[in-house]
Amino acid sequence: MPRNVAVGLGLMEFPFDTVAGFWRWVDLCEAGGVDSLWQTDRTISREPILECMSVMAALAGRTRRLKFGVNVLSLAFRDPVLLAKQCATIDVLSDGRLLPALGIGSPLAPEWRALNLDTKTRGRKTDEGLEIIRRLWREDSVDFEGVHYRLNGASIRPRPVQPDLPMWIGGSSEAAIRRTARFGTGWQAGGETPDDIGALVAAIREAALAAGRPIDDDHYGAGFAFRFGAPDDPGLDALFAAYRRRTGRDPHKYFAIGDAAAIVGRIAGYVEAGISKFILRPAAKGDAEMLAQTRRLIEEVLPLVAARWPKPRRREPARVAAIGPD
Repeated sequence: MPRNVAVGLGLMEFPFDTVAGFWRWVDLCEAGGVDSLWQTDRTISREPILECMSVMAALAGRTRRLKFGVNVLSLAFRDPVLLAKQCATIDVLSDGRLLPALGIGSPLAPEWRALNLDTKTRGRKTDEGLEIIRRLWREDSVDFEGVHYRLNGASIRPRPVQPDLPMWIGGSSEAAIRRTARFGTGWQAGGETPDDIGALVAAIREAALAAGRPIDDDHYGAGFAFRFGAPDDPGLDALFAAYRRRTGRDPHKYFAIGDAAAIVGRIAGYVEAGISKFILRPAAKGDAEMLAQTRRLIEEVLPLVAARWPKPRRREPARVAAIGPD
């Protein structure tokens, strides 16, 4: 059973009216005890979506406490050496607060068609990229001979501040489970519901044990959209429509809509299935709505989460009684 439940917030599109509104939201999360901020990776889009690695660098400079990551970065679209360097740089400048989450990307993503890329290559390219990144973060010189990438004596400096920089893997296919067991220090779900996710967590645990590198029970994550309100709120129509177009799923099944108890209830369903790290996306549009929804989450949901799943106390070092003359 997970021991350390943590709630972060995530963005897909850029839902703010102004850039100032975005930074007010970031500052609110920093001050309000949100665990982490996450940006979806998307390069080709008709909707306004920020480039994810640029966001990570900006957050490193703006914040002092928050962790941040990409949910999840499609490695098949990226050069692994450049990405390894970007991650190391951001981790150094943020003093160890980067949480990389990597995957193969959805076959429905517009990048494949727009960039004339073959979706059949994404699994092999991702596996080669993951190996290159992991080795560059640890080794002085990397030689690599693959189908898609070849390196001779490659190295990067500085290395990440975190001695074992987390590498969270996304995806729910059998290949993704094997990939997580081979490379991952954690696993991030996609659109799975609490009913779907228990079997996946069990399969990853089994595969990781077989690979001789078990994953910590607190390193399984999931996400969902939330909104304080009612399912028939007028502001949800456009958000529901966009979600249907992007995923083909019924948003009523995947969004948590209602009061704080409803949102915490959805979190509890995931916790029972083995999830402890959460990325909640406000179902909101515009500066005012985003700030209002986030403020309610901070004020109403986070205290309930902390009370229901208290963080384990750190053990204090044993004190040795001083012995002196009588």
